[in-house]
Amino acid sequence: MPERPNILFLMDDEHRADVLGYAGDDVVRTPTLDALAETGVVFENAYTPSPRCVPARQCLMSGQLPRTCGCESYGEDLPPESMTFARRLAQYGYETTVAGKLHHTGTDKAQGWTNLLTGGGCNVTVKDDVPMEQYTRSHAKWTDEKEVRRAGVGKPDVGWKSALDEYRVQGALNYIERRFLDPYYDRENRERPVALKVSLTQPHYPYLTTEEKFSYYLNRVDPYVNEADAAFDEHSFLGKRRLMVGRDGFGVGREGDVSPREIRRATAAYYGMIETVDEYFGRVLDALEAAGEDLDEWIVVFTSDHGEMLGEHGVWEKGHFFEGSARVPLCVRWPERFDPGVVEANVNLCDLFATLCDLADVPLPSGHRLDSRTLVPLLEGETASWSDETVSAYEDDCMIKRGDLKYVSVADDRDVLFDLSADPGETRNLIDDAGYREEVERFRERRDELGYGPGDDSGDGDAGYDPGVDRAA
Repeated sequence: MPERPNILFLMDDEHRADVLGYAGDDVVRTPTLDALAETGVVFENAYTPSPRCVPARQCLMSGQLPRTCGCESYGEDLPPESMTFARRLAQYGYETTVAGKLHHTGTDKAQGWTNLLTGGGCNVTVKDDVPMEQYTRSHAKWTDEKEVRRAGVGKPDVGWKSALDEYRVQGALNYIERRFLDPYYDRENRERPVALKVSLTQPHYPYLTTEEKFSYYLNRVDPYVNEADAAFDEHSFLGKRRLMVGRDGFGVGREGDVSPREIRRATAAYYGMIETVDEYFGRVLDALEAAGEDLDEWIVVFTSDHGEMLGEHGVWEKGHFFEGSARVPLCVRWPERFDPGVVEANVNLCDLFATLCDLADVPLPSGHRLDSRTLVPLLEGETASWSDETVSAYEDDCMIKRGDLKYVSVADDRDVLFDLSADPGETRNLIDDAGYREEVERFRERRDELGYGPGDDSGDGDAGYDPGVDRAA
């Protein structure tokens, strides 16, 4: 066995944190992930550093918030040769291997992964080499309305998604066989530690799944269809990308309407994709066990880059700071060291950089500013010293959450405060409530520190996390 533990990083795309069996959803079938959660540590309040694919993934890799790493919008990438957790692990002897989606858009497509599983139909997914200034409607996605109306039976990974998830998984299976068995040449390697990332595109739209799964979920799901939030003007930032539900049940009415049945179909397809992801991850875990690996000796991490609104509040896809979009699933399993449990503290995907280094006994890099905090104390059940704050941002908009209070500030618009303990559905804006005046002022001060205050164009990101400060106090 290698001196340092092997790491398996399982990641999907656009996965709501509450659509999992272990999260309380009694409709979706996720036995693989449920088993990981049962024997691992589940973080109930994990959040994306950005509710958009590209900046979220760059922040995850660099251990930095968007304003720190300079990836604040779609299409922005880390500079070549950036310090990522993959590069840091590789510097300390890990064979860092990835099968699937990375979403790096610049010239450095690997960003520290030393083994990209290519060939055999398994490719690293990157954005087409289209300069952003030339990115026109011909390269753009469908409207949300069309995504919902086209949902149903079909293959989810087509078009600009350059490799199907099934090929990515097959690439990972081939790698496992070569790495730990190599039955033909008998040159297996069990001495060097491996960090293997399997990164899938599902359940990202288009909302398409197999006929069997679609039929199973169609009349079992409970879709969001009565989502008229009178408290929010549909023209405000809270209602952007919102679809109205046609009253006659067929989506006939004003332009942009969709029907309850179409919403049900999209929801069923989304659930089907999550079940497919669970099956794929199960195949990877089975392959490791078949190769003679003891998974209790492996660190297994499961997460997603951001969530999916799925029609909640009448909104679809991502890009919001509502829970459906900003909260992500996160489970860490290493039975040799950590007992199963549930962590309620607020954490961030950025924190995985410091956590993986800590678990692998790899020192943090000097000269590389991190917004990352090691989760090891929380994994060990120690919460007293944890700074219970998490931050998410996109361009000039930001979200700050402490405890059950969530503050959202959007450039040139009003700010919002939700108390999730009393209002888990996020329907009541408490920003002007006298009972929350002191909390609002502290949130606004923190917003200004982070560089998102009104008229603040510094963009320097000088105020990240300070693990030694409990900002909830």
